[in-house]
Amino acid sequence: MRILAVVWDIDDTIFDHSGAERRAALEYLTARGLLGRYASPEEAAAHWHAVSEEYVDRYLAGEFTFVAQRRERARVLARRPLTDAEADVWMAGYLAAYRRHWRVFPDVVPALDALAPRRRHGLLSNNSAPHQEEKLRAIGVHDRFEALVCSEELGVAKPAAGAFHAACASLGLPPERVAYVGDRPDTDAAGADAAGLTGIWLDRGASPPAAGDPPAGVRRITSPGQLAALLDTLDT
Repeated sequence: MRILAVVWDIDDTIFDHSGAERRAALEYLTARGLLGRYASPEEAAAHWHAVSEEYVDRYLAGEFTFVAQRRERARVLARRPLTDAEADVWMAGYLAAYRRHWRVFPDVVPALDALAPRRRHGLLSNNSAPHQEEKLRAIGVHDRFEALVCSEELGVAKPAAGAFHAACASLGLPPERVAYVGDRPDTDAAGADAAGLTGIWLDRGASPPAAGDPPAGVRRITSPGQLAALLDTLDT
């Protein structure tokens, strides 16, 4: 059955989150005189990323609200007690640096152009809609997508089938007519497959899941530019 739409993940799929996070973390730690606590910039960036991943996962599990997980991250990264107001100020400083480094991956817009007008486009993210709307507008691709569905507002997150089905519903299409592209082979590609979509892993060179190798049978591309040809082979 012909695939009519592609739903995309955002962070590290169309938006260079990891690059922005690393550059902003090092900039902010340097500005606050904290970089010297680490043996190297690589160690500092790795610690920042690990803390961010831990608290985002805890937010997705329902342990924290989006704002609360940011405050907890600030306390851990600052390595001292902070009131909520102090944590908000601390994190705001980092977020200002993070915004300065926002970039769309250079291969995304050409890939969207290559897919038009045969495929429609939507977005599904395990994040907050206002936060992702701001990013999409800043990097100049907001209007390339018909719909944005986010876990914060939806109340369910990938890899739950309900998240993928909500994205399909936002486009008025059944799951079998939709492909999902994301940077995680398990949460994105395998999760989409299990929900009845066509899951595709965009492997930008990041490590596979901590539990081991990517799930068997996951479709893999290394650039969005390969997507048009892959979808042509999947159309029947």
